[in-house]
Amino acid sequence: MKKLFSISLSFLLFSTFSVFSQEKNLVIENIQKEAYENSQLEILAHELLDDIGPRLVGTPQMQQAHDWAVTKYKSWGISAENQQWGEWKGWERGITHIDMVYPRVQTLDGTQLAWNPGTSSKGVTAELIALPKIKDSLSFQKWLPKVKGKFVMIAMQQPTGRPDENWKEFATPESFEKMKKERDEQTKAWDENIKRSGYDRRSIIPALEEAGAAGIVDSYWSKGFGVNKIFGARTKKIPTVDIELEDYTMLYRMVEHGDKPKIHVVAESKDLGRVPTFNTIAEIKGTEKPDEYVILSAHFDSWDGGTGATDNGTGTLVMMEAMRILKKVYPNPKRTILVGHWGSEEQGLNGSSSFVADHPEIVNNIQAVFNQDNGTGRVTT
Repeated sequence: MKKLFSISLSFLLFSTFSVFSQEKNLVIENIQKEAYENSQLEILAHELLDDIGPRLVGTPQMQQAHDWAVTKYKSWGISAENQQWGEWKGWERGITHIDMVYPRVQTLDGTQLAWNPGTSSKGVTAELIALPKIKDSLSFQKWLPKVKGKFVMIAMQQPTGRPDENWKEFATPESFEKMKKERDEQTKAWDENIKRSGYDRRSIIPALEEAGAAGIVDSYWSKGFGVNKIFGARTKKIPTVDIELEDYTMLYRMVEHGDKPKIHVVAESKDLGRVPTFNTIAEIKGTEKPDEYVILSAHFDSWDGGTGATDNGTGTLVMMEAMRILKKVYPNPKRTILVGHWGSEEQGLNGSSSFVADHPEIVNNIQAVFNQDNGTGRVTT
């Protein structure tokens, strides 16, 4: 009898496990099938990255993206809302036009930095000067009045726009080491020169503005071919622009040779005052343990030098597509699946940290978190 019961129980357990495994495998197969055969990633990417574009916190485009995501989730039958976590400086980018107007005319490749005040419609025309060789803070203070009415160049003149790895690929070992050593030494000397002023790369900018500079000209090279990093301005009243490496180094050489180049800058941005800022939250409610949470996570905001595709459009779209597929294939999960599209991550994890502070009942019951913010390529961790 015991033997018969044992055999029967074993058969029952095997049968139950077999059915469970088959159901589990079927769900996985259906998820893969939906992802491979009916992917919405391309159209989602077009709508978010091409049509809406960059998502700088405080801009109309950021708000448009939040609203778009909520509408998209609801169209899939997923509950979603924008949750306000604070306020930010409202700002809208307009057209930036930068031209060299002396000693010859050339349109330059550059843009205004984020949250920077706009110029008048007539723009600003002024001579360019570069930071001098600084002996100490006293000598810098004596030089400082010379910036009045001029655009000040605050970035180092790069010896080349080619990345190190490209030099290494085509150069002899001796040539590569020589180039790299010279670049490293020049960078170190530049940083030490600014330090002797009594300021650092950031704090020197307000000092130049206070001294009467007409504007700030930067060139924050990414160390990649033809790409600069566009972040936020540190001036309150005067224009701050970033000029592409090749144009910037041309202007720098002209300043060094005493050509006294002049540029004309028009920046049509708008100050929108304080505006509310949000996280977009969507969820598929759990059926057995609705108060336990599996979190999908990706920051929604971006800088606005590009469309924000890599950082973090990729993560945003992956999480949206995952939610769409789960709702279609696995609509009744045991635990609640919640996705957070965080605002203002780039300025210090503001959206996600606010969510943590506002929702301890969720945070204390998290079972797993999947965050995506590593750009393109295969997810490896």
